Amino acid sequence: MSADLHRDAVVADAHNDLLMAVSARPPRQWASFFRERWLPQLHEGGVDLQVLPVFIDDQYRPEGALRQTLRMIECAHTLAEGNADAVRLCTDGAQIDQALSDGRIALVLALESAPGLDASIELLPTLYRLGVRVASIAHWGRTALADGSGEDATGSRLTAAGVEALREMERLGIIFDVSHLSASGVQHVLELATRPVMATHSSARALRDHHRNLTDDQIRAITATGGVVCVNFLAGFLSDDPVGYTVDRLVDHIEHVVSVGGIDHVGLGPDFVREVMHDVTPPCCEGFSYSGVDIMSTLPGLAGPSGLPLVTDALLKHGFADDEVVKILGDNVLRLFRAELGRPA
Repeated sequence: MSADLHRDAVVADAHNDLLMAVSARPPRQWASFFRERWLPQLHEGGVDLQVLPVFIDDQYRPEGALRQTLRMIECAHTLAEGNADAVRLCTDGAQIDQALSDGRIALVLALESAPGLDASIELLPTLYRLGVRVASIAHWGRTALADGSGEDATGSRLTAAGVEALREMERLGIIFDVSHLSASGVQHVLELATRPVMATHSSARALRDHHRNLTDDQIRAITATGGVVCVNFLAGFLSDDPVGYTVDRLVDHIEHVVSVGGIDHVGLGPDFVREVMHDVTPPCCEGFSYSGVDIMSTLPGLAGPSGLPLVTDALLKHGFADDEVVKILGDNVLRLFRAELGRPA
């Protein structure tokens, strides 16, 4: 039965922006808000390994970006300490394995676009000491390190500081995340990388021609490093027609990544943002369209982590074998994290 398979598998979500919603509360509420609002959803979805990106809203950039980065990292530590019976903030594979053995959710800290760094690469070791183990260096636009995919037309590669950041991440044992990076930036990273890289939340451009998605050549190159492509669930990145906003369409993207990169190199990067955006955006200022994509549009039943068992059902109905489903749900990400987190070059 799919329910049994889902329950027994390690389910890894490579991208959930819940820290934005939790850190928006007063610090005294961080642990309790996570326990009341998010922990039940994670349990219902069977999530065992949760990557927590630190994403900095435009209102904090540039002057307050580092302060907000540190505040969100502190929020992650606080919610983990306040829910130590249910979760553990992990910095290496052994800690992840121990958390799973204890029946706790393993949490892993990530930086999304890292605006708090700017070009101060000497701060990467500081952030590493605070628990960061995955990082990207651009979002939609331009940073001191690289251009995001919204700036593809520039043809820009990594800046000198961006190259230094990649080298420093590899030295420290921080996995480089290419999601959101421009096409030329992805190519540059893949030319230079000596360790596995991952895409924490990117879908297939062959099925939906949007700059946020990965081409087949990019998928092949990422998997050739030993990395993992975690497919994004946002409906607008899966189809340009609302008729295609279905779980089956999500599985089409997963199947495509498998066909190009192999069954050992695909995972889940849901990017559940609907509830987060409702939580952190004042009603006066709602506007959730980015590059022509309504990021509030969700797949039926998959607005949040509680719906993840639907993915297992759909994978099985599409003909994936049980062992293949287990790899997609989390074993591939778990293997990568065991090998790379906190492992210095």
